[in-house]
Amino acid sequence: MLPSATGVLVLLGSFLIATSRGNLSHDRSQPTTQDETVVAGNKVILRCQVEDHEESSLQWSNPAQQTLYFGEKRALRDNRIQLEKSTPYELTISIDNVSLADEGEYTCSIFTMPVRTAKAIVTVLGIPRKPLISGYKEPLKDGQTVRLTCVSSGSKPAAQLRWHKGGKPLAGKDPEVAEDSNGKTFTVTSHVEFVVTKEDNGVDVSCTVHHASLPNMATSTTLKIEVFYVPIASIEPVPAYPREGDNLKLLCEGQGNPVPQEFMWRKEGIDTPLIESQDNILNFPYLNKSDSGTYICSATNIMGTSEAKYNLAVNDSSDAVHLNPSATQKDASPVAHSSSKYHAIIGGVVAVIVFLLLILLIVLGHYLIRHKGTYLTHEAKGSDDAPDADTAIINAEGGQTGSDDKKEYFI
Repeated sequence: MLPSATGVLVLLGSFLIATSRGNLSHDRSQPTTQDETVVAGNKVILRCQVEDHEESSLQWSNPAQQTLYFGEKRALRDNRIQLEKSTPYELTISIDNVSLADEGEYTCSIFTMPVRTAKAIVTVLGIPRKPLISGYKEPLKDGQTVRLTCVSSGSKPAAQLRWHKGGKPLAGKDPEVAEDSNGKTFTVTSHVEFVVTKEDNGVDVSCTVHHASLPNMATSTTLKIEVFYVPIASIEPVPAYPREGDNLKLLCEGQGNPVPQEFMWRKEGIDTPLIESQDNILNFPYLNKSDSGTYICSATNIMGTSEAKYNLAVNDSSDAVHLNPSATQKDASPVAHSSSKYHAIIGGVVAVIVFLLLILLIVLGHYLIRHKGTYLTHEAKGSDDAPDADTAIINAEGGQTGSDDKKEYFI
């Protein structure tokens, strides 16, 4: 007997519900893991979880399909592998001091019907070794081309090499990458080429390794290059502003690498070297006009010779010595003329004479004033006994006449 339409629908609905439950049950029983990346020598943790264990245990296996842990039970005798957590819903293990051989695909399994598995890929980073620089053996010469090579092995994946000179980036050629003998790590080689100058003497050149295994630091190697160059001669007077009669010394400085050890002095117009010179010092015990002229100092090292000139002009003893350095020297400021002292002395003498004249005029004026006062006093002597001004005037005039009469009477 054929089922009714209603029965068919009921059976179909029951089948769909059962299928849905079966799929839901399958998803919850599927274990989950995640891939891990670890630096060689560090610890990696592998975690496997499941929502419905279906009364079964979880298991971890290595890339060689060797069982590491089945639930809480250790299966492989490797002290580096430890149990971190074991429950019906989770199995977590750790591998300490990971090596490149530990890299691969690890499997978490749960033995349900059917058996379900999940994969976790462990990637091990190979730490690059300290870079080595070659190609520099002895001091370089100014203008010479230097070729340096930097090599670093043991990196996985291949590392990056970067050059710096004096703290500034230095462009290198495309690196060369070769697989190491273990088949897992790589050796990276980088070349750099540049022309050195005297400014590069004492400068640091470094090669630095950059890699994912070194996130917070970089490994580098540094060398200090030495460059030989021709000395740069210069002349300095001591004292800086001498006068005629002073003890003058001209110092010849030679900045070079290596430091110049040979100095020679001569006077322009005279071919033979000066006997008075001693090393890099030319001495004038008592400076005079005959010392005027242009003096030349030669500084020599293994790279060559350079010269510096100094113009010396000595005037009369009352004037300052004019030192005019050549273009390689610092300009000497003009020295004040010594005749200004005599001007000051003459001015002082004039001031003293004016002062004495003023004092003389004051004394003379005072004397004249005192003499005039005495004459007026004698002239008005007859007015002392007069009762009024008119009588005083009459007495004064009469007294003057009477005096004359008296003089005539006695005569």
